[in-house]
Amino acid sequence: MTAGPTRWWWIRHAPVPEAERHLYGQRDLDCDCSDAAVFAALARELPREAVWLTSNLVRTHQTAAAILAADRTRHNGATPVAVPEFAEQHLGEWQGRERKPFYAERGVGTRTLWFAPAHERPPGGESFLDLVERVHPAIERLTRQHRGRDIVAVTHGGTIRAALALALGIEPEGALSFLIENCSLTRLDYLSPEGAPGLWRVAAVNHRPWLGRLRD
Repeated sequence: MTAGPTRWWWIRHAPVPEAERHLYGQRDLDCDCSDAAVFAALARELPREAVWLTSNLVRTHQTAAAILAADRTRHNGATPVAVPEFAEQHLGEWQGRERKPFYAERGVGTRTLWFAPAHERPPGGESFLDLVERVHPAIERLTRQHRGRDIVAVTHGGTIRAALALALGIEPEGALSFLIENCSLTRLDYLSPEGAPGLWRVAAVNHRPWLGRLRD
């Protein structure tokens, strides 16, 4: 029997105040969940009876909690499960550095759109390619485990770019070109017709529900 699509609803966590000044990577920092209209819009957009996932970092837990609290009736009973493989890229010795001089030194926004090219590993940290290689197996495992379900994954910009690389079959460097803003929604559907290889469909990237609803 052919299952319906497995729909991944990827949400980037709410803004981290520290991000305005410093790189944070996997530092476990709080986020700002004070914009009630944003979370109300996300709660309305996201499907009922979904599987809820986060990373192991507190900002994703806080964002998921804020969405669920915005409409407890619609998402009653949802209990997010932390997936450590979905953590943001570990920036090693770069974590905590001041953002403005780092960007100037590295040519961020001119020579690169990320902290570094996808293959470059910060001292004591991991490259974006390393992140992709830990995220992809987790997505594949959870897609099999929750086949035909809706999956809400509250994670990170790097993690969502890695998911896009998998869905589009592109090199990690190409995925760094995607803009993934705080609290934005990216939806990726996995279609698995019986007797045929699975296919990924991109339904939305960087959608902001507080500006208007997504059409199916």
